Amino acid sequence: MEADLQTFLARTLVLIPAYNEEASLPGLLAEVRAHLPGATVAVVDDGSADATSEVAHAAGARVLRLPCNLGVGPAVQTGFKYALESSYDYLIRLDGDGQHPPAEARKLVAAMQAHPTDLVVGTRYGPGSTYHGNWLRQFVLKGLAVFVSIICRKRITDPTSGFWLVARPLLRCFALHYPSDYPEAEAIALLRRQGFSLEEVPVAFKPRQAGASSIRAWGTVNFAAKVFLALFVDRLRAVDPRGSAAFIKRGGGAAA
Repeated sequence: MEADLQTFLARTLVLIPAYNEEASLPGLLAEVRAHLPGATVAVVDDGSADATSEVAHAAGARVLRLPCNLGVGPAVQTGFKYALESSYDYLIRLDGDGQHPPAEARKLVAAMQAHPTDLVVGTRYGPGSTYHGNWLRQFVLKGLAVFVSIICRKRITDPTSGFWLVARPLLRCFALHYPSDYPEAEAIALLRRQGFSLEEVPVAFKPRQAGASSIRAWGTVNFAAKVFLALFVDRLRAVDPRGSAAFIKRGGGAAA
């Protein structure tokens, strides 16, 4: 079992998008080394004003430094393109604030090994959930989950989770098209339209290890409203056949 994990991780890039996360990264990167040994780690420094790049480099991570703060969508897409160009078969995305425990990423790997799919999402909800956001945030996010489930024609419990394990075919799609503003929910809707599959696995999230979230209580309502609008607009756009599962999995764009 452990040998299978090692083989899997040798083909995996751990991607950590980070913006001003110098305080969180040392502990997070130490956990990655302990729980995901053999995986390559890349930190995308999204134009940080602190020592994020220096801390990541000192911990042995590969650092992809963006010239200015572009936002989480472009930062993650940069990592997808790097993984694709570097011939990794899988990518594990962890947030730089330490809320995604690397030990829990093993659950995503186990799910992918047992039932191969294009994306495994670590959900805060499910058996053994330890997530306790305020009532307003929980209400808004559950409403968003219902809406995303309807348009995706599949039950989605945590459409804003960025705790992901992505297989290579989907990396090709996201290297072409990845949402900039509200990436997780939009990306799930996009991949379903493009014919890709996903599964959710309950995982335990941790509180932010340092700093503060950029989304406050009532800001959650504003955030959700913008996501609803973005998802509606996305439905009006044509699907790019070059990014479809059928095209990619039959060898289209193989040189990408």
